[in-house]
Amino acid sequence: MDIEQKQAEHIDYFVKQASAHNGASLANVAVEATSHPSLFAFSEILAVPNVLELQGTENSAYLDLLRLFAHGTWSDYKSNAGRLPQLVPDQILKLKQLTVLTLAETNKVLPYDILMQELDVANVRELEDFLINECMYVGIVRGKLDQLRRSFEVQFAAGRDLRPGQLGNMIQTLTNW
Repeated sequence: MDIEQKQAEHIDYFVKQASAHNGASLANVAVEATSHPSLFAFSEILAVPNVLELQGTENSAYLDLLRLFAHGTWSDYKSNAGRLPQLVPDQILKLKQLTVLTLAETNKVLPYDILMQELDVANVRELEDFLINECMYVGIVRGKLDQLRRSFEVQFAAGRDLRPGQLGNMIQTLTNW
């Protein structure tokens, strides 16, 4: 079974979960979804009416959490950590993986210095281990580590959820192409 097929199954499961819960019990669904090691897309969950109803309630931070995982990065979390639920280690890992995907969307060559800064990684060894074990091995990116140029050359990166307003740009790009 390929990564897209597994994604579709996980998304389907969490959409059903979100549809069956509301209020405080949705917080658990949000944490479970954002902690899941194989789920990298969240817009379908965000589209569930029960989830959108969290806006303006005491559980609205969990709606923000899902939005962060759909479109945000580790830096976004750090600058908004005060108004978001505290992340567990699995969520931190996931958000850092998603950060790599975001960087890979716009650049085919990712300098180690930028990656280390964006991921809060102390050294090159730790960065390369993360890219190999948590990104390439998982199948969300493929590429070459270039130690000489201190960069990661991206050959493939899984797509992330489209941000609101991004679809128009994508259609225009495809039309121009």
